[in-house]
Amino acid sequence: MLPESLLIFLDDQIPRRQLQIRQIASLLDSSFPSPSILVLHGLEATGKSFTIKNVLEALGTRHAIIQSQECITTRHLLERTLIACTHAVERPEDALRLEVLDTKCENVSALVVQLQQLLEGKEKFVLVLDGIDRQREAPPTLLPALARMGEVIPNLIVVMVVTAPRPRFLHLAGVPHIHFVPYDRTDSIAIVSQTPFAIFDHSSQHNDAADDSVQQDLPPETNEDDVWLWSRFCGAVWDSLGKGAARDIVSFRRTCEKIWEPFVKPIRDSILGTRDFSKLMVRNRVLFQGEATLIETVVSANCSDSKKGSRRSYQFPYYTNFLLIAAYLASYNPSRQDQVYFMKASEKKRRKKGGGTSTGRPAKHRKIQRKLLGPQAFIQERLLAIFHAILPDRMISGTADIMIQIATLATLRLLVKMSGPADVLDAGTKWKVNVGWDFVKTIAKCVRFDIESYLAE
Repeated sequence: MLPESLLIFLDDQIPRRQLQIRQIASLLDSSFPSPSILVLHGLEATGKSFTIKNVLEALGTRHAIIQSQECITTRHLLERTLIACTHAVERPEDALRLEVLDTKCENVSALVVQLQQLLEGKEKFVLVLDGIDRQREAPPTLLPALARMGEVIPNLIVVMVVTAPRPRFLHLAGVPHIHFVPYDRTDSIAIVSQTPFAIFDHSSQHNDAADDSVQQDLPPETNEDDVWLWSRFCGAVWDSLGKGAARDIVSFRRTCEKIWEPFVKPIRDSILGTRDFSKLMVRNRVLFQGEATLIETVVSANCSDSKKGSRRSYQFPYYTNFLLIAAYLASYNPSRQDQVYFMKASEKKRRKKGGGTSTGRPAKHRKIQRKLLGPQAFIQERLLAIFHAILPDRMISGTADIMIQIATLATLRLLVKMSGPADVLDAGTKWKVNVGWDFVKTIAKCVRFDIESYLAE
């Protein structure tokens, strides 16, 4: 067993894996009998490969680690395994034996013969097959055959690192398994917080002599501010994005790296202080609400945003734009107010019923904007009436088939049928618009239509 001081060192180097470190150390210690096969399993980015590598180095046991994902065929895997085991034996008296060994290995039986000659009379040797469950072109008998090599070679221990092992995938009973549980919120934040990012980028200031003098005058609590802000920032990223889409350590840290620069920009611009975390969250709440940081792209975010903001338009036929606008007005305007907004006689100012003036008393019920309410169903006749009322020229070309355009909008799911006969173009069919305010507002700008003047409050 490892001494306590070395275990404490491994605990600091591999955080949140104290139980797994002690299990591996007790099974692979040279002073105790070891099993011929050991399986380490767990989800991705849970520290399996890192833990086994550091524990073997701390034990001083000779070992070879094979990255199975880098091997194209089974023969490639076997020959690479033999070469790695050959280089792991580095004693001077074995130099002659290393030269005469043949590195050609076509099957598992040939690998066993070569390893028997290589490890004859040696101490305990550990062969780690990392990601062996993702080996390309692997026959179904490959893993059971590799697992039994330790039974033929007494001083060989095979360690398989897999993600999700199937039941009895080695066709052996009594195989020890060590499970690496996924990191929870506390563990993930604690691991990522060990290497905080700096609020101020000092590396870009070395070229300027004046900035160098400013850098030397930085207060000693700058590092404390980095640790304080980074830990709270990691907690906010986990609560908003990490727990749903970036649960492993690699994705979680990559997400934090992407958001960190725009998050601390107000501090670098001297707008906010290093301890104004609440104000930073309010100011940068858009960073935690979208999913842009979770999407990998080769185009920079600034370039894509500028292109979207400068050239955002929707290519619809001329009358289709007005049909969508009319459908939105029919869904969000009450039918009793159609005379007010869509008749010429209603343009005159109406007098309040009963005369007099308002007393200025506050309303008992607060009104909610129509845009914030859900769309209401309307019949097709009302849609066509509003459509004809909002057209600028009030005339439709004879070649334009409005009913076909309505059917096309229904196919695109921009209009949703609520009820009515089987024929979707029947006059009594009820529809509901399926687009939002921003979408309709953009279309109205394309045809130069002031939609806000026709929308009920």
